[in-house]
Amino acid sequence: MSDPESQQLLDLASRVVERSRALGAEVAEATARSGWELSVRVRLGETEMVEEAGTRSVSLRVMRGGRVALTATSDLSADGLERCVSDALMLVELSEPDPFAGPAPSELLCAPPHPELELFDESLAAIDAELAIAWAKQAEAAALGYDPRLTLSEGASFSRVSGTSALVLSSGFAATQRGSYASLVVTPLAEDEGGKRRRGYHWTAKRHLADLEDREEVGREAARRTLAKLGARKIPTTECPIVFDPDVARGLIGTFAGCITGGAIWRKASYLVGRVGTQVASPLVTLVDDPLIRRAPGSRAYDGEGLRARQNVVVREGRLETYLLDSYSARKLGLESTASAVRSGGSVGAGTSNFILRPGTSSREELIASTPSGLYVTEMMGFGFNALTGDYSRGASGFAIEDGQLTYPVSEVTVSSTLDAMLHQVDAVASDLDLRTATAAPTLRVASMTVAGT
Repeated sequence: MSDPESQQLLDLASRVVERSRALGAEVAEATARSGWELSVRVRLGETEMVEEAGTRSVSLRVMRGGRVALTATSDLSADGLERCVSDALMLVELSEPDPFAGPAPSELLCAPPHPELELFDESLAAIDAELAIAWAKQAEAAALGYDPRLTLSEGASFSRVSGTSALVLSSGFAATQRGSYASLVVTPLAEDEGGKRRRGYHWTAKRHLADLEDREEVGREAARRTLAKLGARKIPTTECPIVFDPDVARGLIGTFAGCITGGAIWRKASYLVGRVGTQVASPLVTLVDDPLIRRAPGSRAYDGEGLRARQNVVVREGRLETYLLDSYSARKLGLESTASAVRSGGSVGAGTSNFILRPGTSSREELIASTPSGLYVTEMMGFGFNALTGDYSRGASGFAIEDGQLTYPVSEVTVSSTLDAMLHQVDAVASDLDLRTATAAPTLRVASMTVAGT
């Protein structure tokens, strides 16, 4: 923590905590944040949108007598901060006592030095709106110039965000962290039979600018994906193997992640209640929550309660080993925190960091080649999932697999099963893991699902 912004935010959060304690809070926890973001969008070579904004705010959580109150403000004047603190102390008297409320045990708080995870790229600050627009135009032009059939576009967008946060706890923890993230997405359109327009896209996103894919190649790949969808049709209703593209597999894994957080478990809002120690997936499935991966989107040195970040193996070879818990859900369940607290404003709950399905050894191409027939799903629409029962049903599009090869494009079908059955039937996992987002998975195959078509 050597930069002036980090020190200013740390001082700000410390003052809020000290003032809260002076006014009678038994526990005070403050988060001070600042950030700057830029987003641009172009369409058919013309600029459609430019947004640039900076933010600064303070969030406060106070406790007294088992009661909890949250406040937040972007008014960082002396009067604004005083009002934020006084409001919190007033609200805490109006709340109901909760026997499970409380901070993380002070003996578990981590002390510096914290690991250097390379989460911040200074060079992103040099990207102004003019340069961002030029890059987006370059990527879109590469897509539209790839093939004369590509004459339309939903546009190309470039965005960057950077921020600094300070967390100060009255139990003795104080630290700051900085982060950055940049992304580029291109979405060309192509006219198809029957007046339909086919949309494909490709995108790249990383914490460091140098790690982004080449802009023109992003555009060309978006073009290839769009053209591949021309002539898409339904297929007859059937049961067959489903191969999930990494972007779609990521959503599948994210759905599972929502079922293993402490809040879902103590509320009994998950089909995984009471299943620690049992088989919940195929032996090919190992799911890890790992906040210590350098430059990864969900990495952090400590969790939202000041506990040292650590890797948690949630599912090991199909066996559920742990839920992800903050201190509150751990108390509710009679367990221990897994250092998985996520702080959003003043509120704290359990969540994921980098939630990853560990890759296999076969390439995507080898996995598809080993599939005699089935459906390769590249996109899913709608949301049809019941966390309590695990029922899963969503609209899908992609490509038919015949004799181990991708053949014609498929659209307007629905795939359905239960999440439990799907994970148990994972019979192949590829090696193409890409950490563009904090939840990530490689290509995977489910042995059998119902596909509703014609």
